[in-house]
Amino acid sequence: MFRSRRGLKELVQEAAIQDALRQFGRDRTWIHEKHLELCRVPAPTFFEEKRANWMTAQLIALGYEARLDRAGNVVAYLPEESGGPWVAVTAHLDTVLAPRNGDEIRVAPDGRFLGPGVADNGAGLAGLLAIARQYALKRPHGGRRGLVLVANVGEEGEGNLSGMRYLCRQSSLAEQIEAFLVLDGPGVEHLTTQALGSRRFEVLFSGPGGHSWSDSGNPNAIHAVSRTIADFLDCHSRRASFLQTRYGRSTVNFSLIDGGTSINSIPTSARAKLDLRSESTEVLDELSELLTDCVERALIFKNERAIANRASGRLTAKIREIGSRPGGMLAKDSQLMRTMIEVDEHLGIQSRVDCASTDANIPLSMGLEAVSIGAGGAGAGAHTEGEWYHPEGREIGLRRIYLALHQLLRQQ
Repeated sequence: MFRSRRGLKELVQEAAIQDALRQFGRDRTWIHEKHLELCRVPAPTFFEEKRANWMTAQLIALGYEARLDRAGNVVAYLPEESGGPWVAVTAHLDTVLAPRNGDEIRVAPDGRFLGPGVADNGAGLAGLLAIARQYALKRPHGGRRGLVLVANVGEEGEGNLSGMRYLCRQSSLAEQIEAFLVLDGPGVEHLTTQALGSRRFEVLFSGPGGHSWSDSGNPNAIHAVSRTIADFLDCHSRRASFLQTRYGRSTVNFSLIDGGTSINSIPTSARAKLDLRSESTEVLDELSELLTDCVERALIFKNERAIANRASGRLTAKIREIGSRPGGMLAKDSQLMRTMIEVDEHLGIQSRVDCASTDANIPLSMGLEAVSIGAGGAGAGAHTEGEWYHPEGREIGLRRIYLALHQLLRQQ
């Protein structure tokens, strides 16, 4: 167990720390400008390179050695701290939606930032830059650990946490990072210390297709997908109360259903994607098995009907796992948990511990100390065209990150 060399009360009395905390207010305009600028650089999942290059240039300008690793993550540290061990401050680069042009990222009359990704994760990336700026200017810690900054790829959707997986499992830094502060979205009200596990699947039915009238006995791939979905949801709803009582909350979401070519053609293929989330690995495994059962039942039913109709073809089905996020939990007596609680009490923040799926899933699943937190301000509408962020209150979020970081840097 690591122990802090000095307590928070001593830390906040240091002149360099006090000046840095005040500087976040003085840098308000700079932070806002960088926030808007970075959001105007599109970074949909799997296509983060332009924003990664932009972030690299910003960090180099602040005095960091910055580069892209093999996964596409931006990794940066000060030249004099190149040896580790590290505390990592991270924020994901990618967004679910991307602006079609720079004008989509704009400021409303009430001061809100509007447009795709301004909250998730424009807030986190702007916070990372603000912390980087202050750390490079002040460097007051003198601890045994150094700071490594990471703007990572692949957090959203089918990115499947690829950037964080590489950082924690394959990169040259993997064995040197001892704690993670993951900046994800706005706010200061939550401490995500439990990793919500998830599994994601694509179900594909394929068949002979045909004309809607003359080949009407042929099996219909869309009908098979629909039957699978209805069967799965019916089975899950019957067991939902039991599962929640015994294992905690779980959710099911079918999305991105597609298939067919025209209104008068029997579709040759149809697919659906399914997102399963649960606080329990056992439930995820059970729901995954249920999906297989439902697909098999739909396949048998439709093919038996095809045989009865003397159809020339049969349906086939495939289930492909397209994502898996491991669960995990930060120990209640960990140094990181105690640090965050102490900092929140000092700043008067009433935070709550919660469970969510973030980049912190990977280090938490490996038994490493990690927490996902907001970078201050307020926002809503993530993953929609109505996303917004308001910077009022951003400074307290940045002070929270900065104080927690310096406590972690000084731990033995």
